[in-house]
Amino acid sequence: MKKEIKLQVIAVNFPFIKISLGRDVLELFIFASSIQIMAQKPSIPKGTRDFSPLEVQRRQYIMNIIKRHFELYGFMPIETPSFENSDTLMGKYGEEGDRLIFKILNSGEYLKKADANLLETGKENQLTSQISEKALRYDLTVPFARYVVQNQNDITFPFKRFQMQNVWRADRPQKGRFREFTQCDADVVGSDSLLQEVELIQLYDAVFTDLKLTGCTIKINNRKVLAGIAEVMDAEDKLIDFTVALDKLDKIGKDKVQEEMRSKGIDQEAIDVLDPVFSLSGSYADKIASMKDLLKESQIGLQGIEELEFINSFIDDTALKSAVLDLDITLARGLNYYTGCIFEVAAPDGVEMGSIGGGGRYDDLTGIFGLKNVSGVGISFGLDRIYLVIEQLGLFPDSVRAGVEVLFINFGVTEARYCAGLLSRFRESGIKTELYPDSAKMKKQMSYADRNEIPYVILAGEDEIASGKLNLKNMRTGEQSLLTVQEVIERLR
Repeated sequence: MKKEIKLQVIAVNFPFIKISLGRDVLELFIFASSIQIMAQKPSIPKGTRDFSPLEVQRRQYIMNIIKRHFELYGFMPIETPSFENSDTLMGKYGEEGDRLIFKILNSGEYLKKADANLLETGKENQLTSQISEKALRYDLTVPFARYVVQNQNDITFPFKRFQMQNVWRADRPQKGRFREFTQCDADVVGSDSLLQEVELIQLYDAVFTDLKLTGCTIKINNRKVLAGIAEVMDAEDKLIDFTVALDKLDKIGKDKVQEEMRSKGIDQEAIDVLDPVFSLSGSYADKIASMKDLLKESQIGLQGIEELEFINSFIDDTALKSAVLDLDITLARGLNYYTGCIFEVAAPDGVEMGSIGGGGRYDDLTGIFGLKNVSGVGISFGLDRIYLVIEQLGLFPDSVRAGVEVLFINFGVTEARYCAGLLSRFRESGIKTELYPDSAKMKKQMSYADRNEIPYVILAGEDEIASGKLNLKNMRTGEQSLLTVQEVIERLR
């Protein structure tokens, strides 16, 4: 017969722990020095990040430049919720995109509403719709289209908006690819004019010029050209499979792309038609000429070529300052909603990084929400990747830094009261200023300034107060100057 023993902790009092075992009391004397209580180390989900003060300052530097140019080009800010109804997002990004959407479980006992048969048979897609009605936004474009449809009576078309918010994708984390990241989008809806595409290319160039990020390549193509290629391949019914595979050319190479196309039911004879595309080279005009010959039997393909020619003629006239426009016929951008020109921005040569921007025209996006015949075009800046590129190239200005610019040393109550009276004057002059809170040893206060990379400290002791001046020390050079308050402000400002 088994005897049931109940354990009850009746005392926890170091250096010993007393535990009661039924009627018998066992005292365990455990010295505190021999006990190690290990707390589980906290962590964050893969593909997400914390940002230090310096990183936040640098991100804001990039975002401020992008925002300024958005506004200069006439775009107005909006914001949308971080999550949307699932049916708003699903089916807008293709099969691969749908798999990367983060679904949000319904609150409460969500499994009670689920079909038990689906649980047993493992039919995930059908089960998901029963236990999840909302999802984190995958990008900013589809929520923007939803916004336009909902607010169409209050919008004046063409409507130009910009949006700078986080998006989420259940992707495999790697360098420059995160599960949570920030997009900076600019879109125009309500205009078919190709001048909008021209302006967006100029906007890209203006931002990269301001960021001193020279040598970026703005790749351009047209989905009508891709539709024309599919037509001459006699594979119109495989357009999505064809474009998704072609879009991976620079990542997996020609052989793997052809292998993927074959796996999707595109025969080798049709794939062979693509040989001129795989080997296309030369100037923008040279590529246009080659594609005209390949697409001579495709009306939609030639229409795409005509649009590409129009855009290039305007870019030639305006001249880009720091970026290069390149026609890349293999560029497909695997999102279902693009219907016209598409863009993708590559970092300067020598920087290993995926695209740092992209976009295109979407004639049918608002139509799926009930608003027909409203064309749109937009671009996105990949803030996180742009950050990594600028950091790698050492292009962040020295002025972009976190923390205060000057620290008042605390010598005691009297001196601290005197310095406290000056803080507002410095801050009103735009100088980030701090008074050390405690009258600690000078070495500790100087170490604080040094560790926080504060460039200047002010010493205001009895002698300085009596003279009405401040002792300004440059922490980098060690140089000290005895100056009036106004002289210090002028020097720091």
